[in-house]
Amino acid sequence: MAHLRSRRHALLAVPVGLALTASLGLLPGVAAAAPQAAPVAQQAATDGPLLSYVVNTATDRATVARVKKAVTESGGSIVTAYAQIGVIVAHSKNPDFAKALRAVPGVQSAGATRTRPIVPAATTDVGKPEKVKLPKGAAAARQLSAGAEPLEGLQWDLPAIKADQAAKVNPGSRKVTVGVIDTGVDDTHPDLAPNFSRAQSASCVSGKADTGAGSWRPYDPDKDYHGTHVAGTIAAARNGVGVAGVAPNVKVSAIKVSNKESLFYAESVVCAFVFAAEHDIAVTNNSYFVDPWMFNCADDPDQQAIGESVRRASKYAQDKGTVNVASAGNSNFDLAGKEITDTSSPNDKGRPAQTRKIDPSVCLDVPAQLPGVVTVSATGVKGQKSYYSNYGLGQIDVAAPGGDKYQVPDLPAKDGRILSTLPGGDWGFLQGTSMAGPHVAGVAALLKSAHPKSSPQEIQWLLKAQADNPGCPSAPYDGDGDGKVDAVCTGTKNVNGFYGFGIVDALDAVRG
Repeated sequence: MAHLRSRRHALLAVPVGLALTASLGLLPGVAAAAPQAAPVAQQAATDGPLLSYVVNTATDRATVARVKKAVTESGGSIVTAYAQIGVIVAHSKNPDFAKALRAVPGVQSAGATRTRPIVPAATTDVGKPEKVKLPKGAAAARQLSAGAEPLEGLQWDLPAIKADQAAKVNPGSRKVTVGVIDTGVDDTHPDLAPNFSRAQSASCVSGKADTGAGSWRPYDPDKDYHGTHVAGTIAAARNGVGVAGVAPNVKVSAIKVSNKESLFYAESVVCAFVFAAEHDIAVTNNSYFVDPWMFNCADDPDQQAIGESVRRASKYAQDKGTVNVASAGNSNFDLAGKEITDTSSPNDKGRPAQTRKIDPSVCLDVPAQLPGVVTVSATGVKGQKSYYSNYGLGQIDVAAPGGDKYQVPDLPAKDGRILSTLPGGDWGFLQGTSMAGPHVAGVAALLKSAHPKSSPQEIQWLLKAQADNPGCPSAPYDGDGDGKVDAVCTGTKNVNGFYGFGIVDALDAVRG
């Protein structure tokens, strides 16, 4: 099976390869450029490819107005302007558009969000996860009589974080909504429909929120299943159908940010965080990295602008009361190491991918490594780090079940991956930090239900304080069992590179 490009999940056969708060500023290692003279108005070139750009400015009204005018004079058209965070999304065919905007007083960074021109995108078949059928007759009756959902016996991940016990104490508040920033969600799925919030859902693919009916649904249910799977892990209802979510009574919404080629561009993600902030969404789940760069480096002007725009938007959401949860990634990278080799970027086919030596001190996985974001690593059924999961001391906040084909559960579960909802009323297995993140988002929703007045910082503190840390393994870590050491865990029993502060605990979350 193939995999969804850029997403934080992996199918059975193929692995996909922080400070709590920060003031509004630039990414690490980059100082704001001194204002220069405004460019002289002249006929801008229009012979380049049509690209999308983010322009990051000061937030005062006069500066935003001046920069908007400069966008037009430089051959650009404004898609939308988020004046509240100083981010303008624009399109232009001027090859020197970003360079011209960087010279405008008040502009702090500007860059192209992609390497491929904006064109109508064709969908690409990338395979499907293994689906699961509902049990019938006596098997289904046994599950329901035991107070479990028909497929819950296959969900080893729920008891792993005590979510099954937590549901009996407090299944979550209807006043709490988790926004799934992803490929879209099938809100007609019988396990999701009871908890789905249409009023808090939208498509942000264009960079501007579209709340039209169904805009939040996947483009292609057979390909864009990722967001629906994530949503089920968070909030599949306990309604006698299929599976159960970690927080089965909270609401879930969809903010679609992936285009028809399953690419998550910065302007879409900025829109999503702003939408979440302004629609009373308590928690967001972010199981992706911002395309086309796996890491955005502060010494590259385009990548720096991408990272800065998303950082501003995620911080805006946090300041409005939203807890942002993100998956750490599936490349078994040490995010705290001295050097990382990225061979996949750029991934949008505008130009060939290159081999880059990444310095983690100036290159960030966005949004996972942004300040204030809860960064999640993945574990398998044995409570060990999943073989694919990124890690790193000081980079991972908490861990949660993401599945691991090498860690096989006992019967009846059988499968070491995570079972959840799929478009079209189906259910299926996936593995990845994409599956770990929504477990944490669900626990964060339970915490918000139990502590409705708590700030995002307080919810994060509770997540960490209540987590159960297995500590670094005593033997060398060999995740895939090939006899080679695959990763080195550093830190202490309480805080380490594999699990951060530990594996989240849903039961502690609802006990108060």
